[in-house]
Amino acid sequence: MTSPQRHAADLLSRFTRPDACVARVLCDDHPDGAVAFTVIEPDLSSHDLTYGELRERSARCAAGLAALGVGPGDRVATLMAKSEELVIAVLAIWRLGAVQVPLFTAFAPPAIAIRVGGNGTKVVISDPGQRAKLDEIPGGDRRIVVVGPASGDDIAFADLLEAEPLAEPVAVGGEGIIVELFTSGTTGTPKGVPIPLKAIASMRMYQEYGLDHSESDVFWNAADPGWAYGLYYALIGPLALGRRSLLLHSGFSPELTFSVLETFGVTNFTAGPTVYRALRNADLPVPDGLKLRHCSSAGEPLNPDVIAWAEKVFGVPILDHYGQTELGMVVANGWHPEIKGELKPGSMGRALPGWTVEVLHADRDEAAPAGQQGRVAVDLAASALMWFTGYRDAPDRTAERFSEDGRWYLTGDAATKDEDGYIFFASRDDDVILMAGYRIGPFEVESVLLEHDAVAEAAVVGLPDELRGEVVAAFVVLRGDAERGDDLVTELQQLVKTRYAAHAYPRQIHFVPELPRTPSGKIQRFLLRKG
Repeated sequence: MTSPQRHAADLLSRFTRPDACVARVLCDDHPDGAVAFTVIEPDLSSHDLTYGELRERSARCAAGLAALGVGPGDRVATLMAKSEELVIAVLAIWRLGAVQVPLFTAFAPPAIAIRVGGNGTKVVISDPGQRAKLDEIPGGDRRIVVVGPASGDDIAFADLLEAEPLAEPVAVGGEGIIVELFTSGTTGTPKGVPIPLKAIASMRMYQEYGLDHSESDVFWNAADPGWAYGLYYALIGPLALGRRSLLLHSGFSPELTFSVLETFGVTNFTAGPTVYRALRNADLPVPDGLKLRHCSSAGEPLNPDVIAWAEKVFGVPILDHYGQTELGMVVANGWHPEIKGELKPGSMGRALPGWTVEVLHADRDEAAPAGQQGRVAVDLAASALMWFTGYRDAPDRTAERFSEDGRWYLTGDAATKDEDGYIFFASRDDDVILMAGYRIGPFEVESVLLEHDAVAEAAVVGLPDELRGEVVAAFVVLRGDAERGDDLVTELQQLVKTRYAAHAYPRQIHFVPELPRTPSGKIQRFLLRKG
């Protein structure tokens, strides 16, 4: 049996070849009759989409895009929800050697403009309900393709599929850029991340070892492919493996999520923490007879109360995994038997095969001792699967990500690492609260606050204080008809004192209707600090 490390090396060798071709490794090399996706509609009707159908339709779509002037290196944006058309579109873009620019459908026009306004995007493919947003984007040189009836100068997506199929896909090689995906903006302005073909090696490793996506699985990644976790591991990862995955052509609702898990017999489920929190908070009956063998989460740390709830209602724990847009997933409580280890509460796991991840001292680029909080960093010399080299047109922001000697990629996150290599997330570096000489991570305080029956969500930040430098401030969303007031403030403060640490209790508690989040669901603490 091939070791995980040997397998990573073999994948890297395959995906770094100068003749590597995205369309081949994600589609054409798989058996025509094999099912790539089961596409599910909101009424739970479904149909299978095979690799042969994907090959033929995406080859036609590629020829249609080529007639619009799209060629190697050109950028084509997709303002599309999860759908059969999205899969066809991205494969068509890659057949031409072009670059996909994913756009999340919840974006307002200014967010879309950031992503397509300055990078030479030649075509935007849009769902009909999204089309009006594009009229507010400066610059009128882009061609617009609409999935549905088209008017004016727009082109109907169906018309692209009438073209004669493109004969041969373009090989861009391992270094060729296939996606330009923007960071979610948790700490400020989003940055463009060019993703090369060779990154597929890392994506497939996580799909196999982190998620343990087996041939017999009914696999469902509920994340949106407008963001890294959904694009990398709901589309690219399953396609790279050549294995079936579910694709829900609908927005999220707790009721529909439970129905899909039950109706389609999902065995392997992964989603962002907001999905699990919403399922818990919905107070719905959990269907009998669920077949889940794996549940995974990524994006933000999962609070202990959600993990305990899931293990009770699903019968399996949720394993926490860690990564970034710039890396993909690099640390995980992996499900695959060859890497599965001890499940340590609060840990996001150990470095995946092909990666070496350390926790550095706060003030110097050397590994910190076990148990000491520091900066999470990737050892570039010891991480064969590393693919990120810098942001598009942002040299200053790129320099912030790498140590001066070029050895380390600095994630901007803080954590501890134990003697066994398990990493425990603390916070973003700039979210650490420095109060009277103490370093306080918001996650631990938030987890305690969420233990209170009245609390639905909580976010903790440091606010300026003349005496202490900073004080802990909590922004709390209450459940249902819970009553705010001084008594509840006292209860929450006492809870933190007794369940975490006396010095770390929130001196300020603000009850708010909702927390500011990126469209991908991550809390934007920098907005809370602005007041």
